[in-house]
Order: sequence, then structure tokens, then C-alpha cells
Amino acid sequence: MKKYLASILIANYNNAKFLDRSIQSCLNQSYKNLEILIHDDRSSDKSLSVLKKYKNKSIKFFQNKSKKSGISAIDAKNSYYKLIKIAKGHIIFLLDSDDYFKKNKVYEVIKIFKKKDKIDFIQNLPLLKSANGIKKKKNKNNILSFWPYLAPESCISFRRKFIDKFIKKNLVIEKKYNNVWLGFRLGIFAYFITKSFYSLNKNLTVYESHGESKKYNFLGYNWFIRRFNSYRYLNKISKNKIIFNYRIDYLVTKFIYSILKVIK
Repeated sequence: MKKYLASILIANYNNAKFLDRSIQSCLNQSYKNLEILIHDDRSSDKSLSVLKKYKNKSIKFFQNKSKKSGISAIDAKNSYYKLIKIAKGHIIFLLDSDDYFKKNKVYEVIKIFKKKDKIDFIQNLPLLKSANGIKKKKNKNNILSFWPYLAPESCISFRRKFIDKFIKKNLVIEKKYNNVWLGFRLGIFAYFITKSFYSLNKNLTVYESHGESKKYNFLGYNWFIRRFNSYRYLNKISKNKIIFNYRIDYLVTKFIYSILKVIK
């Protein structure tokens, strides 16, 4: 296999108790030609103590010196963007610091990139970790069958040229859709704009739902707000190629969204 340099970008905020596990999963990869870049977003726990003990030359960490927006999706995006500017890899992997990679993750993903020249974006399937154990997420054939949930950001990887195109197009649209996560935006861009989306039918990332994820509990207020904004974002990016008005799910989401906005 051609030795692509892989850049693993870890976004961290107050995940000191998970950080070692996340970093070790990167160091233990069977694929060794990689760099590990970590951005700490002004953590108030012991995250910096954890980071400072690593002396491995392949690991570099950076601290946020700027004011935070206070919006989780935007702050996480800013962390990844800062690391993307520094990353030297041909292939870039995103990893939230409470999640971790299976040992063969980087190898399996890069193998697909090498075989499929037209693929610029890959999402692998997550293993969902909770108090009840680890559950496999089953594969679906395309982006809409995952709707409205693409794989978590820790399951996403892409070529350098892909993220450069995304940033150049300036499709972030912060103010209108500021609770729509970066991973979702990237997936939509890959599917509708560059048409370079690929879903890898392997569970290579362990995703731990806690903290901010609980803010978006199933069928809760924030869950519906983000769901409706995700529909709007998808419609915007796809340039109205998908007609939602005939989909029951969209109509129900829109109806509940309108009610919640009035009573909140």
C-alpha cells in the first residue's frame, strides 16, 4: 500500500478521563505512518496534565487562546479547523476525545482511498457504547438512509483536497444552522456537491454518547430543533434537489418545530 501520511485530529474539551484511551487508540494503530494533532478548547479539568505527559514525536497538542462561541457545534468545528490548517497528512481523520479507534481503523480506511480514486470522503460505521454495553450500527446504502444522522464525526475521514474544497466554498453558514455539526455538513457536501461520498461497511470506531450528546436526547426540544435545521441545511446544500414537502417525517418535524418555537 502506498504510504499516505495520515493525520488524526483530536478535538478535546473536558474529557480528561477519556483522553488517554483516545490517544492510545491512535498510537496502537497497525498503520504507522501518521501524525496525531490534539486541540484543547480551554478545558477546566485535568486534560492538560494528561496531554503534557506525552513525549512521542508524532503527537502535538495545541491550546485555544481565543474566546469560545458557547455553541458546541461551532466550538468543535473551530477546533478541527485549527488542526486542519496545521495537518500535513494526505488523509485526515477526525476523532472526538471521548471516542476511540479500533486497531485497524486507519489501515482499512486508507486501503479504500487507495483503491477508489473518485472517493474523497469515507464514513465508517460506529460501535455505540453506553451503560448497556457496545452495540453495532448496521450499514445502510446511502446518505439518506442514515438521515437525519450521518455517522458521528469520529467515524469521518477525507482527503486533504476535499476539506480544502469545502472551506473554499464557504458552506458553513453559521448563523442560520449553528447547531448542525461539522460532520453532517461534510457528509452533505460529499454527497451532493463533490459526489465523492462512501460508506464503509465496517465498525471501526467506538462512539461514546455522553455529555453534550445528552442535550439532544431523542424526541427532546433540542433534538427537534437540530433535526429541523438539518433538513433546512440539506435542502440549502442540495439546491432544492430533495423535495421534503411530501415526506411525512419532514412535515411532522416542521409541525413540532413550529409548536416548540412558540411555547419555549
